[in-house]
Order: sequence, then C-alpha cells, then structure tokens
Amino acid sequence: MSDNTPLIICEYCDAVYQRPTLAIHQQAHCVRCGGLLARPHLFHVDHLLALCVTAIMLVAFLSFYPVLVIRTGGQTHDATLVDAVWALTEGPTGIMALLAAFSVVVVPVTQVALLTWLLGFAHFRQRAPGFRGCMRWLATLGPWSMLEVFLLGALVAVFKITGRIEVLPTMGLLALGGLSLLIIGMAGRDVQRLWDELP
Repeated sequence: MSDNTPLIICEYCDAVYQRPTLAIHQQAHCVRCGGLLARPHLFHVDHLLALCVTAIMLVAFLSFYPVLVIRTGGQTHDATLVDAVWALTEGPTGIMALLAAFSVVVVPVTQVALLTWLLGFAHFRQRAPGFRGCMRWLATLGPWSMLEVFLLGALVAVFKITGRIEVLPTMGLLALGGLSLLIIGMAGRDVQRLWDELP
C-alpha cells in the first residue's frame, strides 16, 4: 500500500476511511475508537538516516566515556554505561544485571543497527534485505528499551545522593540523554511509513 492509496485502515479497530489530506499541524483520528489514523511526517527519510548516524556516534561515545563520576573517601571512580551494568553482577543481583544489559545496552544498540540498515536502503528508495523481519523486530524491541529509565535513575543519583558519596554528571550523561531522545524519535511512527513508501 502506498501513500497514494485512497483508503486507510485504523490499526486499533479496523475501521476503513478515505485517506485524508492533512496540513502540517493536523491529525486524523478514528471516529469509532479515537485512535490516531494519520499525521504529517515530521522527518524525511534522509533526516532519519542523519539521526541514525548521530545515534551511532553517541553509542561509540558512551562506550568509552563515563556517564557519572563518583567520589567517595577521597577516591574518584568513573562509571560508563557498561560499568554500571557490570556492577550489578556482584552479589545476588546477577539476574538484574542480565535484564539491565539487555534493556539498556543490547536493545538500544540493536534498534540503532536495525534503523541504520533499513534507512540506508530507504535512502535509495529500496527495501532492505530482510525488511519485514527488521520492521517487526523494531516493533517488538520498542517496549524493552529502558535507556530513558537508566537516564532517569542517573539523574536521581546526581541530585539526591548526599553525604560521603558525591555523584557528578559528565558529558556522557548528556550523550545518554541525546541517545534516548533520538531512539524515541526515530523508532516512532515516522519509521512505519517505510511500509507504505517503499516498493
């Protein structure tokens, strides 16, 4: 189905409508269930690809630069994203370490890789090999990405922990916030347009 198809189907209740023509700030909602039917795309495919390249650079940055600096007892310790997950392996929190590694490291990196693969081919108006599987994996992995939860926890640590432990933010924390926003923006409805637009 392409954007020129005159019909649009509500993904929530399967009601069928004529495809609307929308201005930049308009949205179309289902009369039956109120679900969002259509809205103007915020980003062009090339813009999404540029955001993907930025996300790759942020992932590389976070692999080497600390998210937080912890000072205690006159000593300073750096904590990267991987260090924070690895710290959970000590003691009886091994299962939490696995879950954290999956939701904070594996899922976001996989999302960025899948988006780059899909959008790289979409730039040339082609469907990537394994297009259907990649799109389904993106939809499946979305709820499992907890990077923004980790970011919130880091911010709470910076502002709430007091006493003998001093927690300082770094540029890595800013990069983590940027990566969280990029993944949320890229993996949204603008990527779903690839189903319609690519032959």
